[in-house]
Amino acid sequence: MHPDTPSNTLSPIAAEVDADELDAEVEERRLEIPPLLHRERLDRALVQLMPEFSRNHLKHLIEQACVSSNALAIPIAKVAYLVKAAETITVRLQPTAMSQAYVPQAMPLDIVYEDAHLRVILKPVGLVVHPAPGNWSGTLLNGLLALDASAAQVPRAGIVHRLDKDTSGLMVVARTRACMDALVEMIAAREVAREYLAISQRPWRGEVHREVELPIGRDPRQRLRMAVVDLERQSGKTAHTSLECLDNNDQGCLVHCTLHTGRTHQIRVHMGAIGLPLLADGLYGGAGSPNIHRQALHAFSLAFVHPFSAESLHFQVALPADMQAALAGMGLHYPPQLE
Repeated sequence: MHPDTPSNTLSPIAAEVDADELDAEVEERRLEIPPLLHRERLDRALVQLMPEFSRNHLKHLIEQACVSSNALAIPIAKVAYLVKAAETITVRLQPTAMSQAYVPQAMPLDIVYEDAHLRVILKPVGLVVHPAPGNWSGTLLNGLLALDASAAQVPRAGIVHRLDKDTSGLMVVARTRACMDALVEMIAAREVAREYLAISQRPWRGEVHREVELPIGRDPRQRLRMAVVDLERQSGKTAHTSLECLDNNDQGCLVHCTLHTGRTHQIRVHMGAIGLPLLADGLYGGAGSPNIHRQALHAFSLAFVHPFSAESLHFQVALPADMQAALAGMGLHYPPQLE
């Protein structure tokens, strides 16, 4: 469908679809040179002080004027610059699509399906998908690089969509650039069905089905949050989520969510906006629970047509134990057809 290419440059479609997938925040890392690294080359010193990044990437940051010293008035221009003990080096870091920027880190991954083109992975709670400020290592991307050396030749190690750190569930990951391009186009064309189960702390009101079409952008008052925005006044993108109430009582409700777009925190923002914040989702107004300590959201179903074999694939996984305990504690029930 798409010719393989070693390039790590995303196609225009890929760049547009994935704009929400990488956090654009920049982190500044300040490093004090220890005595053991006195008069060491800058690139070699940075490798020892920042082992979560590859040496080539650190050299690239130096060449891009992202590294400076308190001893100089301008950024350090040469990788061969000799650092001095007690010197403070500042490095500007931001996420990149280049897989070669990050180091492989072996970790257990629950692989639901794999072939020569792609993998379907069950992501656990607590695993960050892609390196970003504050989480430059120990991510799914690092694990994919350790699982398959060829993943370094694919942008983002084949990651085409993202789940939040504390959201569990199914993800599809490309193993080749050709498959990545195909999957990105399928997501843009809404040909990948992503379905979630969510628990709200508040009861459902009104019709069983509800369509939420509210644009989402960065919350101007709190950069860690997303928010429903007015596109005439603020930057953002259209977003569409279908919601269906599966069970409901005075304690809350269990909701089946279908994504039609893939904006950052989309379900969390949309449910909060209509008065149904997710249980234990403190960022968007959800109250705590003794049975669950993360937002009650699980990507339980993933379906698409294989981009090369044309086989219809549908994967479904059970609700995690913490969400089952939360349901039981609220007197809600998990529909038998989803077990």
